[in-house]
Amino acid sequence: MGGLFGVVSKSDCVFDLFFGTDYHSHLGTRRGGMAVYGERGFDRSIHNIENSPFRTKFDKDVSEMSGWMGIGCISDSEPQPLIVRSHLGNFAITTVGRINNEAELVDLCFKKGHTHFLEMSGGDVNPTELVASLINQKDSIVEGIRYAQELIDGSMTMLILTSDGMYAARDRLGRTPVVIGKKDGAICASFESFAYLNLGYTHYKDLGPSEIVYITADSCTTVAEPTEDMRICAFLWVYYGYTTSNYEGINVEVMRNRCGAKLAARDEGKISPDIVAGVPDSGTAHAVGYANASGVPFGRPFIKYTPTWPRSFMPTIQAQRNLIAKMKLIAIDQLIRGKSLLLIDDSIVRGTQLRETTEFLYQSGASGVHIRTACPPLLYGCKYLNFSRSKSELDLITRRTILRLEGSEEKAAEKLHLYADPETPEYANMVEEIRRELNFTSLAFQRIDDMIEAVGIDPSKLCTYCWTGKE
Repeated sequence: MGGLFGVVSKSDCVFDLFFGTDYHSHLGTRRGGMAVYGERGFDRSIHNIENSPFRTKFDKDVSEMSGWMGIGCISDSEPQPLIVRSHLGNFAITTVGRINNEAELVDLCFKKGHTHFLEMSGGDVNPTELVASLINQKDSIVEGIRYAQELIDGSMTMLILTSDGMYAARDRLGRTPVVIGKKDGAICASFESFAYLNLGYTHYKDLGPSEIVYITADSCTTVAEPTEDMRICAFLWVYYGYTTSNYEGINVEVMRNRCGAKLAARDEGKISPDIVAGVPDSGTAHAVGYANASGVPFGRPFIKYTPTWPRSFMPTIQAQRNLIAKMKLIAIDQLIRGKSLLLIDDSIVRGTQLRETTEFLYQSGASGVHIRTACPPLLYGCKYLNFSRSKSELDLITRRTILRLEGSEEKAAEKLHLYADPETPEYANMVEEIRRELNFTSLAFQRIDDMIEAVGIDPSKLCTYCWTGKE
């Protein structure tokens, strides 16, 4: 996916921009970038962060860049921010989201006028450049942002930096957040609500779906009103969001504790594990909630070695990610040998890493490994946010299992709704097949109704497409 951060200040903003952007490093693993505006005009720096974290790569830039306004991003895909020169003036732009109708929009831009797109490795158009091209079809930046929001199939949240101030725009249905922080002499816009707290900012407001604000060092003015319809991604609470973040007023850690308690309630009287543990790090808070509700002791039978391997999904090649995930886990023999363990993971996508973790625990002497997931079975690839690198829905272990059970893609597609319903025999058969394949002692997924209740906001405002297929 990705994260973004921007600041407008009466003094030099580079320090705030650097650390505010760095606090989004959990959201992306490929590229980081910062663009600032000051006495020398626009300045920009972009680095590859696949093998070295943002803070290390940009340490030198902090001492060399200067400006009183800036935007930064952590990206899982294209290089950004971009600096654009157009009839609307010069501006820098960074985005978070996904465009499903990219080819159609590129053709539209060509038909509307003499435009071009810079060559990228792989031959694809940079989505952020495409957004800028759409904005430039109109007579003002605000009109252009609205135009882009209306045309894009998917989602698109953005920051635009001009020579006078900064625009922040939340995507049309609010699938990703934008929050505003304020302190004396500066205002910032951020994906993550915690990113500015240690920099001295306090929470000022959350943007609503489609809302566009214009920010100076003294003010944050709504220039396009928010709309009512919202579909914020529920997976932000389950997995992607950092534990200190709040979305729509709901803290991630608090939600995960409630989520674990829901899993414990469903398990009551069914199993008797010796220890409950989270698959670090995103499963830990769910496991704490399970332990508190069930009375089963919380433990850490294996530890993630983070000094040199901070992110298990860092490489783009799946086999390398699996190897790194395995290398990071270090067993504590006395907490595993002869013990029945219950592990909570945020989700099961392909199942490869969790199967290897289970085998690792058996080899370390565990008598049983029960698995619970903090969300329902993932049945559909996300088409709104790039949270998964899956190229096909058959990368999902659920879809492969359903295909095996049904025998053909046609039958599997016809019965997907039954496999999404935890009350059906189809659902039970799918879960049992996955349990056998991955060699778990027992397996249970969170129910969609329990997960939504753990989030605690109106279900109509949540996007649960990857579990239900309903938009």
